[in-house]
Amino acid sequence: MARQVDVADLVDRARRHEPRAVARLISLVEAASPHLRAVAAALAPLTGRAQVVGLTGPPGVGKSTTTSALVSALRATGKRVGVLAVDPSSPFSGGALLGDRIRMQDHATDPGVFIRSMATRGHLGGLSWATPQALRVLDAAGFDVVLIETVGVGQSEVDVVGLADTTVVLLAPGMGDGIQAAKAGILEIADVFVVNKADRDGAETTARELKYMISLGRREVRGPSWRQPIVKTVASRGEGVAEVVTAIGEHRAWTRANGEWDARRARRARTEIEAIAVETVRARLGGLRGGSGAIDALAKRVMAGELDPYTAADSLISEV
Repeated sequence: MARQVDVADLVDRARRHEPRAVARLISLVEAASPHLRAVAAALAPLTGRAQVVGLTGPPGVGKSTTTSALVSALRATGKRVGVLAVDPSSPFSGGALLGDRIRMQDHATDPGVFIRSMATRGHLGGLSWATPQALRVLDAAGFDVVLIETVGVGQSEVDVVGLADTTVVLLAPGMGDGIQAAKAGILEIADVFVVNKADRDGAETTARELKYMISLGRREVRGPSWRQPIVKTVASRGEGVAEVVTAIGEHRAWTRANGEWDARRARRARTEIEAIAVETVRARLGGLRGGSGAIDALAKRVMAGELDPYTAADSLISEV
């Protein structure tokens, strides 16, 4: 028997900063609950206030440690902070492995901090499919800043840029990051570069390579553009973290002054709408008369050369 849910009460309690209500709303989102549309409708007029900061980069650069240090720095300024830490899925349960929560225990008893680990559940691009709606929950619940820490999947980890107002890309010396950065197109993703573990040999070299690549990228830019700062940190000791917070604030001011803030949020809404529409179509395809058997029959005809895949796809879509 389905559990009864009072969506209006949950949203009201979340707005009053009750962590259990916030957690319950995010659980409804992750489970694709039948109440999901009601939740989305209730949250819509309450969102748009939180600053969203994405943290991304290759595995092993210290994203979780940096996130924890940023939480401390932001809390010191009186801001309420939500964290969505997207972890790899367990191959057994499908749930998050919760590595990030273990590293953020220092904030577990702080009522001004809410941390949620979310499993990717096979979704590519470094984020969980439920991340956009979970972000809306934290926004509506009155968090001033929401930090989204991605799973660390390397070059495919680009989804975060579609959600964040500011994207922070972390690199570390001695990991071949200069070469990898060029391959991944990180110049297009990053708003702020952080060279973490800057007490290690090679930190200056990594920063110098980044500076050179930024200068190359700027030659092709016309009109006003943001020059990505490069901040060196030792997040485990809190060194350089205040400078990262300053850089994020400066980027926020620049985007607001140049119209980029609204442009990014419009793109975010468009991407969200498209994703929901695609998922709805996929679900309806699965529910067609004959189910997957209908698709299998078309697949056999394509394999036999009787149909081309576009005609087969049109046939499916016409039944939706």
